[in-house]
Amino acid sequence: MSATATELQPSPSQLEQLSGLASPRAEALINAARELAPVLEARAESCRADRRVPEKTISDFHQAGFFRILQSSDYDGLEMDPQVFYAVILEISKVCTSSAWVLSVIGVHNWQMNLFDDAAAEEVWGDDTRVLISSSYAPVGQVKPVDGGFRLSGRWSFSSGCEHCDWVFLGAVVPTPEAPWDMLNYRTFLLPKDDYKIVDNWDVVGLQGTGSHDIVVDDVFVPEHRTHNMIEDDGGMKFMHKPPLYRLPFMQVFSRAVSTPTLGALEGALELFVEVAKSRFAGAIAMKDDPNARRLAAEVDTAIVGMKETMTLNFDKLMASARMGQPASLNDRARFRHNTSTVADRCVGLSSAMMKAAGSSGIRNDSRLLQKHLDMFASQAHIANVSEPYTVNLGGMLFGAESTDPSL
Repeated sequence: MSATATELQPSPSQLEQLSGLASPRAEALINAARELAPVLEARAESCRADRRVPEKTISDFHQAGFFRILQSSDYDGLEMDPQVFYAVILEISKVCTSSAWVLSVIGVHNWQMNLFDDAAAEEVWGDDTRVLISSSYAPVGQVKPVDGGFRLSGRWSFSSGCEHCDWVFLGAVVPTPEAPWDMLNYRTFLLPKDDYKIVDNWDVVGLQGTGSHDIVVDDVFVPEHRTHNMIEDDGGMKFMHKPPLYRLPFMQVFSRAVSTPTLGALEGALELFVEVAKSRFAGAIAMKDDPNARRLAAEVDTAIVGMKETMTLNFDKLMASARMGQPASLNDRARFRHNTSTVADRCVGLSSAMMKAAGSSGIRNDSRLLQKHLDMFASQAHIANVSEPYTVNLGGMLFGAESTDPSL
């Protein structure tokens, strides 16, 4: 690499300075996540078997302050740079991807509350700022506009961590006479637990511990102030009166919340692959001495570092624009969404290569390497990790077409 190219690459210390990871508070939170590793490892099997994150783990996350990282200071939150939150998720996911997934998704909901009317946050946190919110954003609800709000009904799937939460975000499109189904009229509806039922039906091959059950709502009233239309956010510029943290586009923040656990799982899988290689033979030589195993380990390590740096720099650009009071360019936002959405695909591909190289040791049901692979595989199913639409959109924009993604 030329000296000029080298100079253009930020060093790890520069990355930390750029992304807000160098503060003592950030360091303490990340260290707390690392220190939980043996505890989470000991609970991982019961987490999967019980199909939910243990209550003790949720309590540990509260105690460490993880749920407060993106929460408003008006409600005892830390209002920290998103990079700190994602760094914590990476550490947790290396050990227990289900626990990291639940923390990541629910923790982002504490950020989204700042996009609602202030009265909604007061309803949720007025008496207890530890209250948590789950979600299912798919636009499957049936909505009827009424005086002061809406009547909502429907059944939503994949509400991760819902058993730990007292409120839920649910997605639906508000019909109008001119447009009975227009995603520009998509809203998130906020409901208390008395207004919905949880249907226990989470039976999957990976991310078993996320407890992502169905939510059922039968014709309940949702006041206007407990709804959020992300299109009206204008890429976050609607919130110029709030700290820069809350001027970011919703989908940029949320999509990284469901890709970061996958990346952490790949990092954990690489550590397990190295362990396997130290004790396994590839033919007549130790696997750790096999050139193919070494090349694969190097490829996975380089890919992990590259994805981390890309998403870190992307969010530094987003935060810099938010601080300046202007949205990042549409092309940049499309590129960032593409980058984030392809993480799961890349992780599953690299994990598959490690599974193949690990041979018979990786296919046993008690294989930790297999469990990591299945968690990554399951994460691909999330709509935000289905990369094709975001890749096609970015490519089209590079050819001069209009963006087809209204959530940018």
